[in-house]
Amino acid sequence: MSSLSKESISHWLMGLQDDICERLETYESKARFREDRWSRDAGGGGRSRAISGEIIEKGGVNYSAVHGELPDKIQKALGISVSEFYATGVSIVLHPKNPFVPIIHMNVRFFETKGGPWWFGGGIDLTPHYVQEEDAAFFHTSLKSVCDKHDRAYFPKFKKWADDYFFVKHRNETRGIGGIFYDRLSGDDALSKQKHFNFMQDVGSAFIPIYTTLLDRNCQKKFDPEHKQWQKIRRGRYVEFNLVWDRGTKFGLDTNGRTESILMSLPPEVNWVYDHQVEDGSEEAKTLSLLKKDIDWASHKVGL
Repeated sequence: MSSLSKESISHWLMGLQDDICERLETYESKARFREDRWSRDAGGGGRSRAISGEIIEKGGVNYSAVHGELPDKIQKALGISVSEFYATGVSIVLHPKNPFVPIIHMNVRFFETKGGPWWFGGGIDLTPHYVQEEDAAFFHTSLKSVCDKHDRAYFPKFKKWADDYFFVKHRNETRGIGGIFYDRLSGDDALSKQKHFNFMQDVGSAFIPIYTTLLDRNCQKKFDPEHKQWQKIRRGRYVEFNLVWDRGTKFGLDTNGRTESILMSLPPEVNWVYDHQVEDGSEEAKTLSLLKKDIDWASHKVGL
């Protein structure tokens, strides 16, 4: 088996970006993705696509392929001593207008160094403003099916990784209901690289059928100003995680990536209400009670 090239991986990722944008546009009557093509002085570039519509209030579907010299502090953080790198991936964050539609994030990526280690990483996670157990069960069951196709050990391992990673430590709550997160899927032969690439392809291809199902279920639900206020407060927690804890944000900024593309994950409107309290027995209180690790959503066992 010939070795899988970084160019062929990048080509597939560009196609994934095209397919996802095309499908999402079918939900909008007028809005279309705006594309900005950009280049990085140190090497490489990408295509950033943003949309603002009636269904998706702010969304980004970004592709990048960058290369060059890896800063010393990134080498140390990654535990490698090779300076020349290539990184390519697709990153998506969608902030819906309707508070009953969840925020979704996906990232699939490939990283390699010249003559040194390579690996695949990524994941997909869901951040509902209002946790709906049926949607949470569907989401996790769908991801489990993707993982089980490749290795039955993947889902419990990668779900745990997501629970631990997407955790807002200073709030003692998860960012949402988790999903899967994986990194450094590697090996020492062409077969391993193809195997991990196939898994990345299936994760990426699962995005549209999962999210369009959630859109179809929820995007026409009625909401009032109190729901919107809660949505903005929950978006604030999303911002806190991305700016304080997210390693992808830090990597992008530390390698002189395009700031607009890196920060496209931030929502359009956010509120921080001092010492905000929810009413006992409310839907907001229920959501807060479910923002914790290790809930077995795939079996719909909430443990409450």
